[in-house]
Amino acid sequence: MASSMSCQDEIGQGVACLKAGGVVVFPTDTLYGVGVDVFNIPALRRVFELKARPLGLALPVLVSAWEQVGSVAQDIPDIGRRLADRFWPGPLTLVLSRSGRLPDLVTGGLDTVAVRMPDHPIPLALAREFGGPITGTSANINGKADLLAIEAVEAQFSHAVDYII
Repeated sequence: MASSMSCQDEIGQGVACLKAGGVVVFPTDTLYGVGVDVFNIPALRRVFELKARPLGLALPVLVSAWEQVGSVAQDIPDIGRRLADRFWPGPLTLVLSRSGRLPDLVTGGLDTVAVRMPDHPIPLALAREFGGPITGTSANINGKADLLAIEAVEAQFSHAVDYII
C-alpha cells in the first residue's frame, strides 16, 4: 500500500474503479486476486485477456454477505446456507446453481457458480462497498506460478489493470 493513502482510501479508490468498469488487484486470504464487477461483460473480458485465460474456465465469485449470493445463484439448498454460516468468512467455496442473469463468462457456460466469502478485510470491504459480488481469480497468468509478492504482481500487471491495492 502506498504510505500516503490509508487502507480506507485505497478501498474507496478500488470501489470507484469497479464501478467504472475497471480491473482491481487486491490481497486476499490466499493470494492476490483480480476483481471486476461480475455483471460487467467488458470488464470480464479484460480479466480473461490479462490472465491469458481460456474463456471456458469459470471465474470464482467473492461476496461480502450472504445477501449477495442470491444475485449470482439460485435454488440454494439449505445445506449451502448452513455451511456458509459455519465456515464463512473462510476458505469454503460453495458450488451453487447459477442465477440466470449471471454472464456465461463467469461460469464458463456451466450451470453452476463458485462462490466464496474470503477471510480478508480488503476483498470483503470491496464487495461490501461496491454493493455486489466481484471476481476473485488469482492475479497470475493462466498456468504460470502464483504471484506471492506485491512486487511480482505490480511487475506483471501494473500496465494492464486499473488499480492495485
